[in-house]
Amino acid sequence: MQPNTPKRDYAMFDADISGAVLNLSLLRRLLHWLKPYKMSLFISGILVLVASTLQVLLPMIISLLAIDHILRGTADADTADFGLIELNTWLAQSLGWHPLLAACLLYGIVQIVSAITGHAHRMTLISAVIKGLRDLRLDLFTHLETRPSSFYDRVAVGRVMTRVVNDVEALFELLRGLGALIGEFVPFFVALTVMFAIDAELTLILLLVLPVLGVATYYFRSLTRHLFRQVRQTLSALNQNLQENLAGLQVVQLSDRQTYNLDRYTQINESNRDYELRSARVETFYGAFTDSLSHAAIGVIIWYAAGQVADLSMTLGEMVLFTQFIGMLFHPVVVLGEQTNILFRAMASGERIFQAMDWDEKIHEPLIPVKLPVRLAGEVRFNHVNFSYDVGTAVLKDVSFTIAPGEKLAIVGPTGSGKSTLIRLLSRFYDFADDQIYLDGLDLNHIHSHDLRRRVGVVLQDFHIFSGSIYDNIALGNPNISMDRAVQAAKTVNADAFIQNLPRGYDTVLTERGNNLSQGQRQLLAFARVLAADPEILVLDEATANIDTETELLIQEALLRLTQGRTSILIAHRLQTIQEADRVLVLQDGKVAEIGTHQELLDLQGLYYTLHNLQFQDYDD
Repeated sequence: MQPNTPKRDYAMFDADISGAVLNLSLLRRLLHWLKPYKMSLFISGILVLVASTLQVLLPMIISLLAIDHILRGTADADTADFGLIELNTWLAQSLGWHPLLAACLLYGIVQIVSAITGHAHRMTLISAVIKGLRDLRLDLFTHLETRPSSFYDRVAVGRVMTRVVNDVEALFELLRGLGALIGEFVPFFVALTVMFAIDAELTLILLLVLPVLGVATYYFRSLTRHLFRQVRQTLSALNQNLQENLAGLQVVQLSDRQTYNLDRYTQINESNRDYELRSARVETFYGAFTDSLSHAAIGVIIWYAAGQVADLSMTLGEMVLFTQFIGMLFHPVVVLGEQTNILFRAMASGERIFQAMDWDEKIHEPLIPVKLPVRLAGEVRFNHVNFSYDVGTAVLKDVSFTIAPGEKLAIVGPTGSGKSTLIRLLSRFYDFADDQIYLDGLDLNHIHSHDLRRRVGVVLQDFHIFSGSIYDNIALGNPNISMDRAVQAAKTVNADAFIQNLPRGYDTVLTERGNNLSQGQRQLLAFARVLAADPEILVLDEATANIDTETELLIQEALLRLTQGRTSILIAHRLQTIQEADRVLVLQDGKVAEIGTHQELLDLQGLYYTLHNLQFQDYDD
């Protein structure tokens, strides 16, 4: 029996997550990654307060100082001018300038300081946010990289990529937007205070427009909420479809599926386009509506304030100031509406990110791992192993056999008989019950997976090439594998000759998936990688199934050297590889059907005999 594991809903990675309007729990979790940069955020907050306050002073210099005080001489002593009149008088007297020129200089100074502090605010905010999200992305990558194979058996890689790339980018827009909102609402409250001081009745009339704007904003954003969710879903589907097609490009071209794949991609792309256009139409209409509302408010000010100016209860400068403050009253509501859309996207993105971060599926490690000796003998024992990937569908059924130290065991069987599953369990890519698999008498579940995988070298048929040089792909970042050790391993498996013929030898950078190497060269490189790591257990999972004839002899010679002195498990389709094995294990329907030497199984005339005649009837035994 396998250990009890919780039933997991992998479908949630494809589910439609809408996101709450404001998820405070999610925001608190985000603060964890921003905490190291709290000083930058604090400085950014101070700078935005300064910049916002200066933005309020600019229209006051034009209206109260220039128009009322200097040009008309009708400044209202009861109207708060924040000391601008006194400052301008001192500046004019100190420089010997006309007060209007001094006002122009003061306006320029305030504008420059406001621009500098605003820029400094944005840069410190963006710097802190980018660094915090960089740390989040690294933690997310680390978490996803340590999920077991069972996770990626059921979750599309494209969906995972969307979380690491697009969803983290959406959080950047959210955090940057929240910082910008502070800069919008400081002028709002300062302007509102000044307006109440000048004319409370007119201010209250204008404030009646804000609920209209707020309701309209809520209505339009409710329309776009579903659209933005669909945009994200179709974009994720685009990423997944693109990744699948590019990863399998050779199969696509060989099967001439380009037109079919283009049609599928076009359908998804057109769906994404439709939702993008619908959201753009709503956004455009909303923008026109808010502009019209703002202009109507200015018309109300001019109509109402004209009488006030005529009977001298309001100055001309104060009326002008009201018209300039309209933007400061309305713009924060508009920006808040825009940020609400970003908030919808970001909350959904945040839910997806933390859904992945909270996914706790992992290979269970022993609390106190067994310490392995410097060198293992290499005995492998499968003891009544039962295993299934999905409940109710057994893949291995009561499998038992022992491989002696240094023995070469070939495993054959029909497709789906469980050959590769044995290797995955031996490498502990999946959980299984205790007392089923042993290495030198030690239960595999008592050995930490990292320690185990250093002792088990696996060469797969589909050898994976990482970006980097030949040496990088042999060493795989292992500091114990020097260049000399990598070269020696390559020489041992006959890979050195073709490597030396490459333009830069071991420093040659490989193209994507190693396409500048032949299949045989990639396989020799795989052997060099395993030999450089020097594992006691060697597994060849159909590693010689697709070798070209030109390098077949090199491969066979390399195999002899590679398996020498090591316990070897060979899942092979080539007769020569099977014949050179000490014993052959035959699997059928997840059970051990036969086990013995090549000749013994032929004499038995059972399943192996049948498989042999079907696959190797053209070979001379």
